[in-house]
Amino acid sequence: MEQHIRIVGILCIGLSLFGMLLGVLAFVFLSGLGYVVGDEASFILPTIGIIAGVFFLVISIPGIIGGLGLLQKKEWARILVLIIAACHLLNFPIGTAVGAYSIWVLVQDETVRIFNPVLPQP
Repeated sequence: MEQHIRIVGILCIGLSLFGMLLGVLAFVFLSGLGYVVGDEASFILPTIGIIAGVFFLVISIPGIIGGLGLLQKKEWARILVLIIAACHLLNFPIGTAVGAYSIWVLVQDETVRIFNPVLPQP
């Protein structure tokens, strides 16, 4: 189960970095398009690009923090990644697969004991 936990942590970090990349690309594309088109678009598109970029960056930060905490076997990270995995279920098809796998791994009894060793053994 240790290997599965590591994989979930890496997947969580990877999807979050992909989200950050999308945020940067949205900002660059929309800002550049706004300056190329001109007129009202020179104000509106860069504004939308900034909002979209910041949005993607902000929603990606918990995934990176949770993934890093998961790799260090922190109990709070297990809970955080469970919440993030539930949100990933809406991102069909890759997010759904990663979310379902993450939830499956993180709710196993063995995983719970790894993150909280004071629980009694069955």
